[in-house]
Amino acid sequence: MSEYGRRAIHASGVGMPVIYLLEIVTWTELRYFMLVVTGIVFTLEFLRLVVGLNHWLYDEITRPYEQHSVAGYALYMLSMTAVAVLFSPAVTIPAMLMLILGDPVSGILGDNAADEHKRPAVVAATFGVCLLLAVPFTVAGSNPTVGVAAAVVGAGFGAIADGIKPVIGGVGVDDNLTIPPAAAVGIVGTFWLFGVDVGFDPIWL
Repeated sequence: MSEYGRRAIHASGVGMPVIYLLEIVTWTELRYFMLVVTGIVFTLEFLRLVVGLNHWLYDEITRPYEQHSVAGYALYMLSMTAVAVLFSPAVTIPAMLMLILGDPVSGILGDNAADEHKRPAVVAATFGVCLLLAVPFTVAGSNPTVGVAAAVVGAGFGAIADGIKPVIGGVGVDDNLTIPPAAAVGIVGTFWLFGVDVGFDPIWL
């Protein structure tokens, strides 16, 4: 599969926040749906990596360096679900969109290896895209100034997570895993600094 095909699949994840925004499902229902999907995804990864049950589709959607490690699509679901389980829509939806839509745009703008940082110009462009995606959600239900500040910080954290690849044991950490948590922490932290009680909403409470 071409990189454009993989990015199209990546962007198709927008259906998850959309079904909530269109009020097809409630926030609680979306969270449980994402937990179920993540469980299925990691079951498939277990079958692929441990049992050896491979399939032609895996070869199409995974990159060569993912053949013997957890694939990016699983990390994608894990990171978004973790954020959804912990935070409110005002935090989670922007964090999800930064990965679902911001990351493919960044990938088109910058061509780098899995363990290489992106050029500053690409990081700056990614920040702009992430900011546009975040503002409508962080401003809603909050003081506009605080909402914009939260969007700026969250977008900055998300763009940095996308552009700078930490390397652990010689392996670059996949940005599918880091973008949503980084963005969510930036948004929640900004709300907290301004004394706004928006953001932290664990599913078990």
